[in-house]
Amino acid sequence: MALQQLNDEQIKTWSRAQKDEWWLKNIYRGDMPQLTLRSALTGFLLGGILAATNLYIGGKTGITTGVGLTSVILAFAFYRILAQSGFAKDFTILENNCTQSIATAAGYMTSPLISALAAYMMVTGKIIPAWHILAWLVVVSILGVLLAFPLKRRFINDEQLPFPEGRAAGVVLDALYHGQGDTGMLKAKLLGVTALFTGFYQFLTSDGWMKVLQFKILRLDRWAGLQEPWTLHERLDTYYYNFAVKYPAMIPRILGTDIRQLGLRVTLDAAMLGVGGLMGIRIASSVMLGAFINFFILAPIMIQRGDIKAYTAPTGVLVQITRGEIVNQWALWWGVSLMVVGSLVSLLGKPELVRGLFKSKPAVVAGSPGVDVLKKIELPLWLSAVGVPIFCVLGAGVSHWFFGVPWFLAFISFPLIAILAVIATNSMALTSWTPTGSLAKITQFSMGAIDRTNPASNLIPAGMTSEIAANAANLLSDIKPGYMLGAKPRQQAIGHVIGIFAGAISAVPLFYLLFLPKAADGTRSVSTLVSDQFAMPAALQWKGVADLIANGLKTLPSSAIIAMAVAAVAALLIEVTRMVTKGRFPLSAVSIGLGVVLPPDASFAMWVGALIFWWYGRKNSTPGTKGHTFWVEGCEPICAGLIAGAALVGIGNAIVNVMLN
Repeated sequence: MALQQLNDEQIKTWSRAQKDEWWLKNIYRGDMPQLTLRSALTGFLLGGILAATNLYIGGKTGITTGVGLTSVILAFAFYRILAQSGFAKDFTILENNCTQSIATAAGYMTSPLISALAAYMMVTGKIIPAWHILAWLVVVSILGVLLAFPLKRRFINDEQLPFPEGRAAGVVLDALYHGQGDTGMLKAKLLGVTALFTGFYQFLTSDGWMKVLQFKILRLDRWAGLQEPWTLHERLDTYYYNFAVKYPAMIPRILGTDIRQLGLRVTLDAAMLGVGGLMGIRIASSVMLGAFINFFILAPIMIQRGDIKAYTAPTGVLVQITRGEIVNQWALWWGVSLMVVGSLVSLLGKPELVRGLFKSKPAVVAGSPGVDVLKKIELPLWLSAVGVPIFCVLGAGVSHWFFGVPWFLAFISFPLIAILAVIATNSMALTSWTPTGSLAKITQFSMGAIDRTNPASNLIPAGMTSEIAANAANLLSDIKPGYMLGAKPRQQAIGHVIGIFAGAISAVPLFYLLFLPKAADGTRSVSTLVSDQFAMPAALQWKGVADLIANGLKTLPSSAIIAMAVAAVAALLIEVTRMVTKGRFPLSAVSIGLGVVLPPDASFAMWVGALIFWWYGRKNSTPGTKGHTFWVEGCEPICAGLIAGAALVGIGNAIVNVMLN
């Protein structure tokens, strides 16, 4: 059924009290189950799983994918099947919405792990205890919840801003439960079948799972004498190089450098195909352009010049030139320059986001009522008034005790929170984009100007302020579908807090398992944070800014400084062109910079995934056809299936390897 909403004239002239009264009378479904035990448990479990997949993808690409619509489809299909089988009642639309709020809150918890916190460990060389990270994440995320609800009354109740991603979730929920249930089941089947096939492929490429199958179950090590398990090579060109090892002339080179050292491999990474499909052809092409310029052109030249070279580590080990060394020694700097300048120019180019700080109240018609009719179902404002100062003190405390941030710097970063939260919320409300990277750099450079000697002084406050602002904005995007469907705001707040714990409990242990595995002697090392499997591009960006703050430019090769300057000008020109053309210009400076620090085989796989969905989407542009249903309407569940199947089996492989060792 059509969702009711106010028209533009009513939004402009009615008071908030009148809008609240209209909503309570026409939209609110006070007697419908919402935060029930089963919706909480379903959201907790789904949130933990989706947070794990987000962490896996974030470690590979530096970006996290939306999980809201995925959780909506999965919960709908699961309870619809149970209801049809007679084992349980069907989910209500508000129970599903609550599950979606919990699951998305859990998914958001992974961002600091792959950015500020990982960068802190890289810079300091210290492994943060897991319970320190857990406590820090929970404190800053709850502070975001407490900050969100005063903003909710303005941005959602009063100004009725669109929050496109949240509105899309509300529309999908309404369609699933009022007439398009078959479509929802089809999307669930697409997701499930894709995940199943992707998981099977990932299983064949996983050394841990293959050891279990071939050595523990089939016992091939005993009766067949197999020393190492057979696996399908994810890097498809391995078969060629195994053949060409006897013929060195067959190894491709660029300016004398073996292309394998440059990271130019052909890898069939199903998860990256899915990320590319969600990313879209424009962004994926920008990422691919950055990879091409860096690894095909600039890196070979800099190796010839000697600005990128093999060296002997303090341990006496010769460190050969690899893709990782190319990034760390030279490419990181111009890539970071592109991303930082591009994101800041993009933010400054949207003055409507900043104008939200000073926006005047809309006109109020005469005789409008002034009673707070939602007092009993909204989160009480006194809770934010009391809770925000308390959690600010706790946030400063955990930053000081666990990371060594001076009390003064921890506290002076908090005034930025209110400003950044309004900017982030305004951005999310208008574009479904939260400029977390841009907002973090504001704090990082501000704190770095005060204290250049302690990397924690800029990394941790920047991580804290950006996470609080992003958490508040993302929560309001989750609340938007609840507002459209008549949910209880207070119960959505409780659900979001449940999601915070689900994400933290799931993601923090997994962070250590994937990125900081124990060595044979039981120790962990920050050297494993960046690997061929996990490039950690977001953390490298944060580390790069922290290094620049601490050391300046004096330690960099002159060619790197020139490349940074050229990249900064290019980023400015690209983003200004995007503004002038109103988004029609296809390139993105931030995405090009991401391609510089990502493994080029991952960039290529994402581009291929985007290309496939773009091409078949163009060929099947007519709504209602089978092709359109599969390639266009089914794009998100298929991509989610690719990501979930690869990530869950990949995570399982890491767990199996730990158990076997």
